Amino acid sequence: MPLFGKRRAAKEEGSLPSTEAGHHRHHGRSPAESYSMSKRPSFGQWVKHTWLDIVTMAIMGALGLGIYFAEPRPARSFAVTFSDGQVVYPQFAYPLRDEVVPIWLAAFLASIVPIVIMAIMQIRVRSFWDFNNAVIGILYSLITAALFQVWVKWLIGGLRPHFLDVCDPDPAKMGNNNGEGFQRLYFRPDICRGEKKLINDALESFPSGHTTAAFAGFGYLYLYLNAKLKVFSNYHPSLWKLALTYSPILAAVLIGGALTIDEYHNWYDIFAGAAVGITMAFSSYRMTFAAIWDWRFNHIPLNRTAPFNYDSYMNAELLHAVATRKAGWGGDGLGHGHHEKHAAGMGAGNAGHHHGMGHHNGLGHQDGVDSSFSGHANGVPANDGFTQPRRPVGGHGDHMV
Repeated sequence: MPLFGKRRAAKEEGSLPSTEAGHHRHHGRSPAESYSMSKRPSFGQWVKHTWLDIVTMAIMGALGLGIYFAEPRPARSFAVTFSDGQVVYPQFAYPLRDEVVPIWLAAFLASIVPIVIMAIMQIRVRSFWDFNNAVIGILYSLITAALFQVWVKWLIGGLRPHFLDVCDPDPAKMGNNNGEGFQRLYFRPDICRGEKKLINDALESFPSGHTTAAFAGFGYLYLYLNAKLKVFSNYHPSLWKLALTYSPILAAVLIGGALTIDEYHNWYDIFAGAAVGITMAFSSYRMTFAAIWDWRFNHIPLNRTAPFNYDSYMNAELLHAVATRKAGWGGDGLGHGHHEKHAAGMGAGNAGHHHGMGHHNGLGHQDGVDSSFSGHANGVPANDGFTQPRRPVGGHGDHMV
């Protein structure tokens, strides 16, 4: 079976959130304007719903590249030495060295590695729209973060630790009281004798583009792994899941930390870049998935044309789109116990009357379990005492195409 095989919805009616169905009834929108998250679309359908994002990302990318190659705007002043020859700011006098992690490699790792891992996760998740939302979301994060940081670099900037080395101030231009400020200590970049390209680059240290990209990409992957593996959920997971979930954060920290070895950035540049990147990662993930920390539905990708109904999320199309099979997750049990029964509007007192806990949970009449048992006693977990079968996303096995 292909990873993204086409599937029919789990039910002939109600497979889409109830709010979407109501939207069609009241506004008469054509079915062609919406789509099912349970089925892989044609290329034309995908383009129809994604073209605006593609164009927007292309424009933002082109704008970011233009700003990246532009000369820095501020004429930042800097001090070189005191009258006795002592360097005023030794933190800007480090030698120019080769980068441990070049910026192109940082961007490559922060984008390709998460996408490859999210593709591997589809072995278990098996949903085109889950992978689509994950990739679109990480592109949101990376492109927005990159554009944000190049604007700040261009308009604000700052001195790199090796600035004085690449500037190579001309002593002749530093004499005769050519300086500015108190005791004529400060000068403009026009006293530099170094290569113009290196000087401009050394004037744009704040914030770090390396850490911006690293935390935008790997921070997004961290959120995705947490949601799909249900690390912070309603059961006790294995330690390897915690280690795997935090490995992207380790990768981002290592990329940022390398900048203190090659002296390409100051510590505050690194922290600022990390803040920009992680902010965009969280924002982008929440745009494409139903929640960040709420373990009940932080794994569910959002539909572009229909609002997600949080009150009846148990009917969501991709409720099963997780990579774990523990504690009922990924199967008919859904991993939802006492808390979920009440959160989904399934009061325990009425559970038996309404086919136990509902046919979605595998404990109602359709699965051959006596509904009186399902409705007996408040808070019986949906997967308690039952072995949950693996089940494909979007419907029962007999609905597979």
